[in-house]
Amino acid sequence: MNRVYLHEGDLPFCLGCGHTLIAENVDKALQTLNLDPLDVILVTDIGCHGIIDKSFKTHTVHGLHGRSVALASGISLSLNNPDKKIIVFIGDGGATIGLQHLIDSAHRNFNMTVVLHNNMLYGMTGGQPSELTPLGFKTPTLPEGSTQKGFDMCEVVAAAGASYVCRLMGIGNIADQLAVALGKKGFSLVEVMELCPSYAVKSNPGMKLRQVVEEAGLGIRVYADRDYTGYETEVKTETPSLIDKEKVISCDFTSALKSPARIMISGSAGEGVQAAAEFFARAAIASGLNVTKKGSYPVTVGIGFSSSDIILSPEHILYTGSPSPDYMIITSQDGLDHSLSTIKNMQEGFIFLDESLPVPNTTVPVIRLGFRKLAGNKNAAIFSLLYLAIHQKLFPAEAMLQMLSQSKLAGKADWNALVTMLP
Repeated sequence: MNRVYLHEGDLPFCLGCGHTLIAENVDKALQTLNLDPLDVILVTDIGCHGIIDKSFKTHTVHGLHGRSVALASGISLSLNNPDKKIIVFIGDGGATIGLQHLIDSAHRNFNMTVVLHNNMLYGMTGGQPSELTPLGFKTPTLPEGSTQKGFDMCEVVAAAGASYVCRLMGIGNIADQLAVALGKKGFSLVEVMELCPSYAVKSNPGMKLRQVVEEAGLGIRVYADRDYTGYETEVKTETPSLIDKEKVISCDFTSALKSPARIMISGSAGEGVQAAAEFFARAAIASGLNVTKKGSYPVTVGIGFSSSDIILSPEHILYTGSPSPDYMIITSQDGLDHSLSTIKNMQEGFIFLDESLPVPNTTVPVIRLGFRKLAGNKNAAIFSLLYLAIHQKLFPAEAMLQMLSQSKLAGKADWNALVTMLP
């Protein structure tokens, strides 16, 4: 039978490698299904099998190690067309690295066929054992033989809910069995057992493939054959805009700021630093300024520092953040600890420090104020930025008071009274 989906000529595998048999039999199986080559999308993984890409006339996508099934899932969901045949080539190493992707895709029954090239070791990187290496099987890096039993991938994928799952011996003509899997709707997996001629054969002299498979207790059979309809992506024709619901900030105020002002506020997580920076930024926009805001906090979110870099400018701003702010505001010990490296970089500007904190080692003027004492821990960040706007004449205090009055923070404090308490 002539090739239709593969280019003519030698395939790029070692002599005797089962990958060649798989590729050629996939070509034959696709011919049985009479698919247009451009209706076939082949997604390959990292591994020896993956160098087949250039030999196929179909669409090909080369993925990262263990991620080919995830890529194929995205393709399947975006195409939303079971008549487009998505095939994944993956090795035993990639299959175990990306096991969660296999399980999820089988469980959701995404339209694709996974062809698992199981030569029971990592062939591309020197013959290390994989999670599918059978008990006693020897590899170059495990010459004494595997001391544990590899798990049964067919059992796992069948239990996850795949439409069709089977295991084949990588010997002879397996095109008809591959065609059955390729013709199924939904998720199908074919595990093809093979031996790596460069590592497995040399490490296990005299051992035969059938012997390995039988001793491992891996059944050559169909594990699942269900008449499932493949996953169908729900297409929404009308979706609400994520932008339209945002209220336009009207410019009701003016600012006398003539050049960019770089501000960094640092405090503790849970004390409203990011919200305060947001109100400050909106107030600046309402005063006709351009603004950028970049928040920073640890992955724990609710503990540790919380910091925000803000830039105000009468001109367009082409970046966010600054290694050396003009104004540094610190409202808590967490904020101070986080800001020490930035303070070290400051050669000019001002530091506004809560009076409860020790003065850091710096040549920059430090102004100590009772942000926490006057406004409380939860309002110290907003209070400090309100202070900065007024005393550095960045924009009118009324702009920020208006933003606060329109928010859920309106009743949290008497902001107008707090303004009168500013030194």
